[in-house]
Amino acid sequence: MAKQLHKRFTVEQVKALFQKYLYEGIELVYILETLKIKKRRFFQLLKEYVRDPNNFSLEYKRKSATRRISADVERSIIKELKEEKKLIEDKDILVTSYNYSYSNIYDS
Repeated sequence: MAKQLHKRFTVEQVKALFQKYLYEGIELVYILETLKIKKRRFFQLLKEYVRDPNNFSLEYKRKSATRRISADVERSIIKELKEEKKLIEDKDILVTSYNYSYSNIYDS
């Protein structure tokens, strides 16, 4: 899988290609092969570049955090882990195996 565009090229390199496309008539096929992107992505980036060349960026802007669980789910997990810890620490109950993932960082 190819690296993302912002990891393969600098902003200045992409700007130079856009300028050559807009003002020097460089062929679109050459740019698409060089950048290894599709027409749709090229024109999205070109539109952003034309709108504001000085603030043009290739950085990906996430709309939301990834790989996160909701606060409610996290609280529920912590609650269950604390319950398991109580069972484990209870000397009257014989426990032969348990979840080792609980840590004291959750004690509050």
